[in-house]
Amino acid sequence: MSGLEDILKKFENVSLEALDELKLMDRFDTKFTFRRDQLPGILEAMIPRYRLLDVKGVRAHRYRTLYFDTDTLGLYAQHHNGQFTRHKVRYRSYVDSGLCFFEIKAKTNKGRTRKSRIECEAVRGVIEGEAESLLEKETPFSPSDLNPILWVEFTRLSLASVSSPERLTIDINLSYSTEDAVLQFPKLGIAEVKRDKPTSGSVFMDEMRAQRIWEGSMSKYCFGVVNLFPTVKMNLFKERIRQIKELAT
Repeated sequence: MSGLEDILKKFENVSLEALDELKLMDRFDTKFTFRRDQLPGILEAMIPRYRLLDVKGVRAHRYRTLYFDTDTLGLYAQHHNGQFTRHKVRYRSYVDSGLCFFEIKAKTNKGRTRKSRIECEAVRGVIEGEAESLLEKETPFSPSDLNPILWVEFTRLSLASVSSPERLTIDINLSYSTEDAVLQFPKLGIAEVKRDKPTSGSVFMDEMRAQRIWEGSMSKYCFGVVNLFPTVKMNLFKERIRQIKELAT
């Protein structure tokens, strides 16, 4: 990552406190998938227009996430079938800062992404206490409906626009694991633009389109399920999976 680290040093810093003021817990998301070797050029174009999260000198932050689903992968099926409102349920550990949250993401029929979360001490294989209360408040599920299904790990760059209420995350070093298997995608990059309005301008989105990197939605969770649970229904994702795997090889 030495070449990447040199580029990251060129960005102005944004603190965690300042980034938290731009949480955008209720927002519109736009995703892009690209080859990891395209990342330096993408970042160089963003240096004057975005600030990069720096926490005690760390600019590329490690994440570990444990996703929950039903025995029949019902939450995955919500996404595959395009159902609204659909949910993701997870614990997320921010490895470098030591923070951990239990989180629920919901996609509404208006296309908005809404995230609710509570801080917790560590990732757990059960949902109880305050996490149980949040689950039952925000979803139709109870803890007995859900089991830990999939670990997802990655390294994230978090950026904030200098001119608009926009957050940008870029994920690399993507890795999946279950009790039985581990799968890594070191050649893949995933970017997500988070805006309060779908019509808000975005320098990053303009740059991606200029580089002929087209937007396309597929969650990291669903991509992991498809690759590690081979019997799962995936026909509606088939073309998008093919495109992503071409980038990842």
